[in-house]
Amino acid sequence: MARVITEACIGTKDRSCVSVCPVDCIHPTESEDKGEMHLYIDPDVCIDCGACESVCPVSAIYPEEDVPENLKKYIEINKDYYKLSPEEFEAKWGRKP
Repeated sequence: MARVITEACIGTKDRSCVSVCPVDCIHPTESEDKGEMHLYIDPDVCIDCGACESVCPVSAIYPEEDVPENLKKYIEINKDYYKLSPEEFEAKWGRKP
């Protein structure tokens, strides 16, 4: 299972997690940033090593199976960032990625 970045990342985007990820599965990187609300982990690439979780300054990253009930929607939000267009994402979630 992959890690999931949740609500606490919104507006923070510290990027420490991007730096330590051995498989580069956390986006957008600084050069890719187009004003996204927060960072996202690609569940198809994540190897579940946990390196990102330990460096997150706002404790926004969880193993998918440990995401608190009130934050479960972020499992789908992370997946949708990679599979939907920005327009589809905004239509579904009511905000830009």
